[in-house]
This record gives sequence, structure tokens and C-alpha cells, in this order.
Amino acid sequence: MALPLERTCPATGLRLFSAAETLVKWNAVTAVVFLLLGFLWVIPTTLNRVLGPGVVSPNLYYQATFLHGWNMLIFWILFFEVALLYFAASAILKTPLAWPGLAWTGFWLMLAGALLINYLGMAQPLTFLPFTPYVPLKAPPLFYLAVILFAVGAILGVLVFFGTLYRAWKAKSYGASMPLAAFGALTAAILAVTTLLSGAIAFIPAFLWSLGLLPSLDPLWWRHTYWGFGHGAQQVNLAAMVTVWYLLALFTVGGTTPSERLSRIAFFLYLLGINLGSAHHLLTEPTGALSSAWTWVNTGYLIHVAVLGSLIHAFSIPAALERGLRLKGFGQGLFGWLLRAPWSNPGFSALVLSVLLFGFLGGMSGVTMGSYDANLKWHNTLAVVGHFKGTVVAGTSLAFMGITYYLLPLLFRRGVVLPRLASLQPWLFGLGMALLSLTMMRLGVAYGLPRRFGDTFGFGGSPFAFSYPPEASALLALMGIGGALSLLGGLAFVLVAVGTLLAGKPLSDEEVRATYEVQVQEGDAHPRGVYTLALVFLGVFLLYYLYNHWFLSTAWPIGAQ
Repeated sequence: MALPLERTCPATGLRLFSAAETLVKWNAVTAVVFLLLGFLWVIPTTLNRVLGPGVVSPNLYYQATFLHGWNMLIFWILFFEVALLYFAASAILKTPLAWPGLAWTGFWLMLAGALLINYLGMAQPLTFLPFTPYVPLKAPPLFYLAVILFAVGAILGVLVFFGTLYRAWKAKSYGASMPLAAFGALTAAILAVTTLLSGAIAFIPAFLWSLGLLPSLDPLWWRHTYWGFGHGAQQVNLAAMVTVWYLLALFTVGGTTPSERLSRIAFFLYLLGINLGSAHHLLTEPTGALSSAWTWVNTGYLIHVAVLGSLIHAFSIPAALERGLRLKGFGQGLFGWLLRAPWSNPGFSALVLSVLLFGFLGGMSGVTMGSYDANLKWHNTLAVVGHFKGTVVAGTSLAFMGITYYLLPLLFRRGVVLPRLASLQPWLFGLGMALLSLTMMRLGVAYGLPRRFGDTFGFGGSPFAFSYPPEASALLALMGIGGALSLLGGLAFVLVAVGTLLAGKPLSDEEVRATYEVQVQEGDAHPRGVYTLALVFLGVFLLYYLYNHWFLSTAWPIGAQ
């Protein structure tokens, strides 16, 4: 029987099967809808921080924080990642999607869970728990049920990915070795299994507890299992983001990694060490549950297994860009290729900004915050929020936006509307998010501004309230400017994406091929410029790490009167 081949993409040569293509579209569009909701709910949280609780009440702040966190950090990201898994398993591996019915069941379960959490967040103030709903805080049973529904739906999506992977392997549809993008998606899927199982271990007992079927839950046990889900989800994002980076390098300039073997090793290092980063949420745990020996080994040695993987990718992806551009003839001097790069292409600029901002903001701050001593100053301050603005927002979300500029013409076969706005959008979003992230980290580390607190300056009427120095107000103003710029950039992305779907010009195969054809040039080119840039990055990384430890040493002068 002939394979249900729908069509061959005229730009990439990928085989697009109808079931997989439809599911990719539905998951991606749903992701953008929840992204818009997340953008809208960030407005009250930013106004509360910048203008105070007199403008936005603490109650509205907590409601907005709850809904912003779930819509942005979970729903937008995971719906898009499921779309990415289906695209990698079917289109890249040239195989029909396994169990489409199960995939649709997973989609509707995820959607039901996401809609229920949004409803509860607007209708029931008891659900305004922080994104870390630690026991003994108790939400209504429907909240835990909604989380479980969403998680089960995501697990079904991962199972469909593995089933399609097995079908492709059995049919030998991809040659001697799995394509690198599919290997990256496999890494993300494996991490998703451990993350979602950890979430089930946390939220199913909490659901039974909220119903009164369990008398109590151990808070420390729950906190440990929760962070296997909460931080583990960000490791899935990391693997998916890096996978998108490799795809964008190929789509934008025909760039390929200097060594596929080394890039695969880097993904494997994620599997070995990335989830150990979850421990940084527990390093200041006062109960002594984590021994000093375990803490030292984890933060001083084991966590750097994953750091090494990220450093390999941090070299390989820019090197892929340089190789692709040099082979196109832009090889003059050390950085001639960089000057001649297609900066007006929003997919390319989103890729470059995502790599840079993730590395300099999210990556460096994550390694620093993950060390035991520096964590004492970072933990539960606004600096933690600044860190994940540099990872999951400036890194992952910007990368997903970049690949969307290719999914729109290649899958939906629509010409991108408002091309000038599309070219500006990654810069507006990325640079605004950079300013937001930097000011948050400074406010948290230098002044101890707390995270997730609706009365930053009044301290809820506490007798221990104090005044922050004037620099804090100036930094909050800059934080507001960064937040406004990134919000405008985010809304611009939604406008371009939705506008393209509704009013974009239908593209013929010839038009798609003429504009988006992937051209990989034969030959080899040494990434001399990236070698130099990598040394600069490592130097800045070292100085940043040492500065933070010097700054920590000034916090409590020994022997001072």
C-alpha cells in the first residue's frame, strides 16, 4: 500500500503528511493564542512593580502572575513543543505520524486543562497560588485536575512521537543515522517523560489530598518532586530551543554544524546532567534534607556536565552560520560573513538574538545562580525572574518566533504580512527583554527585591519595612521600559502571525521555492570568526562569575563593627 504522502515541500525537500501537518498547525496556532493571553496578563504585574500597589492591587498582581506564568511558561511553550515533535518525527524522518487519533486525544486533553486553569484563575481567587504551589497551600481540586489533564495530554503527544520514531527506524526512512534535528527532538522527548512523570508524582497526590482522600502531604517531599516537574520543564525547553537553532541555521543560510558527532554528544550530555540544575531551587533548604556533601558535588561538579553540552552548542551553532555564509562567498576577513548576513530576515535575526541573549543573560546567570554560595544571594529574589527571562523568554520564545517565520510559508503556504514589522519584531522583543532581564537581576542581587510579591515597597504593612536606595527606583523605571518594548515586540509577533494566517497571500510551490529554498553549499569553511567570538564569550563568562563571587564577599564583612 502506498504511503499517505500529501506533498513534498518545494523549499526543503521534506515530506509532509496530512495528519502530521494538520496537528502541527493546530498545536502551533493554539500555542500563539496562549502566548497572547500571557502577554496580556503581564501588563498588571509590570505596572504593580513599576508604579506600586496603589495602581495595581496585590490581589490583581497575584492573579495576573498566576495566569501569566501558566500561559507563557507552560501552555505557549508546550503546545509549540508538541508541534515541533510531530514535525521532527514525521517531516524530518519522512514517516507518517503514528496513532493520529491518540495525538488528537492528547491535544484536546491539553486544551481542556489549559482552558480550565485559565477559567479558575479568573473565577476563583483561591487558585492564585504562586507558580510554586507548595504544600500546605491548597487549591481547589479542579486546579490539580486541570494540571493532570494537561500533563496526560502532553504525555500522549510524546508517546506519538516515540511511536513515529520507531516506525521510521523500522522502515529505515532516514538512512544510516538520525538527522540532527530529530536527535535533538528525541532528547527533548526523553526529558519530557521524566518531567511529566515527576509532575504526576507531585500533582496526583495533591489532587487526592484536596478531595480529602489523603489526610496530609509531606511538604518537603512534595517540594522535591514538584521541582522535578517545574525545573525539568525548562530543560525540555532548552533541548527544543537548541533543536530549533540548528533548524534555523539550516533554513536561513544553509549552515550545518562543523561536527554532527560533537553536537550529538552535547545533546547526550543534557540527558546525563541537565536535570541536576533543579537542585538550585533547594540549595537554601533549611531542613538539612540535602547534605553538604551532596550539595558540593552537585553544584561544583555534576551540573557542569550539562554546562559543557551548552558550551558545545554555543560554538557549533554560530559556527554553522559562519560556515554557511562563507560557503556562499561571504568570506572576506574575520567577520565579513557577519556583516553580509541576512539581518532583515526575521528568522535569522531571531536566531542570532536568541543565541546571544540566552548565552550572555540566561546561561551565565544560570551557572552562577546554580553554585551553592552565589545562590544564597540570588534565591527567591527578582534576579531569579531575570534569569528565566533570559532563558525561556529571550532564548526559547524568541527561537520559536524565529522558526514560525518559516512555518507560516512552508506549512501554511502563506506569505508573511507586514514584512517591515516582521523584520523589526525580533529586535524589539529581544532588546526589550534584555533590558528587562538585566534590571531584574541587578535589583535582585544588589538590593534583594523579592519575586512574586505584590507590595514591594510597603511590605504589606510590616514593621520591618525599609526604604530602597534611589538607584532601585531608576532600575525599576528601566525595567518598565524593557517590559514595554518586549511587550510591543511580542504583540507585533502575534499580529504578524495571525495576520498571515488570515490575510497572507497564498503561495504557489514556485514562490515558496524562490524565496525559502534551503541551499547547502558543497565544501568546507573554517569558522575563524566564531573561534574569536567564543574566546570573548568565555572571557566575559569568567569575569561575570568572578564578579558575582566578589560581590558576595562584600555582603557580610567579617569582623566589621
